[in-house]
Amino acid sequence: MRKYFTPIIFTFCISVNGQVGVNTTNPQEELHVGGSNSTIRIDGLNTPNNINNLGPASSTPVYVDADGDLVLGTLTDNVEILFDSENYLVDVQDPTSLINQVGSGAGFSQGGIPIGGAAISFTLTKPAIVEVNYSVSWNVGKNVTATSRIDDFRARIVQTAMYFRQNNYLGPAVINDYYGNPINGGPWCITSNCMELGGLLAINGQFYNNIAGNQGEWRNYRNTASDYVVLGPGTYTPMFAAQLAVGDTAGTGAVKLYLGVGMDEVQIIAYYFN
Repeated sequence: MRKYFTPIIFTFCISVNGQVGVNTTNPQEELHVGGSNSTIRIDGLNTPNNINNLGPASSTPVYVDADGDLVLGTLTDNVEILFDSENYLVDVQDPTSLINQVGSGAGFSQGGIPIGGAAISFTLTKPAIVEVNYSVSWNVGKNVTATSRIDDFRARIVQTAMYFRQNNYLGPAVINDYYGNPINGGPWCITSNCMELGGLLAINGQFYNNIAGNQGEWRNYRNTASDYVVLGPGTYTPMFAAQLAVGDTAGTGAVKLYLGVGMDEVQIIAYYFN
């Protein structure tokens, strides 16, 4: 008995330049997923298969590597605590920490030297959003002692700020951010004669007024602030500036402020975006 076989031919149409659409009949790219509620799942990125997946309570950053593969990043890929000091400035009342009283609007003066001197710095290898957090201490008075307190009843403002110097604390002050824009609308005077300018961050202040004669408090004050700036690759050292301003200096005497005389906390965090 003869058997007859009918050939069945399957034809596959392949378009070299074709586009694939999911939930769309009009794909706009080589792969186009349509729909307002569409999602994509890649099994290699889920929690059971990838230790970098932070789990259901968090979002995990996804990066593209050099081969074009989608990979999960770790927390250290884009966030780094550059340093966290519980006492950043040398605790002294001397010319290195002195801020002299000025009239209103006269500007800031630099004050304080980091503990460790020129060895204190951090380095960025790529652009980053830099977060600064500080809590800086200060004392104030005519000679800044227990027996020479301010007693003229005049309100003064004590403002503090942070700025950066390139390389160590003796390097040039940083004025512009990564994009070339003046930091916080600066530049700002960071010396009493305005011979040097800098970009001030985290400007904060409080008013001081003593109406208790020689019984008023003169020490253990503190200013606290936070701010952000985008910096490019390089080595930087955080520094401080302050101003002690009064509406009218006539008849007030040589009032002084000393910056960084106690425990001064500084925290620097980098958020890499590139």
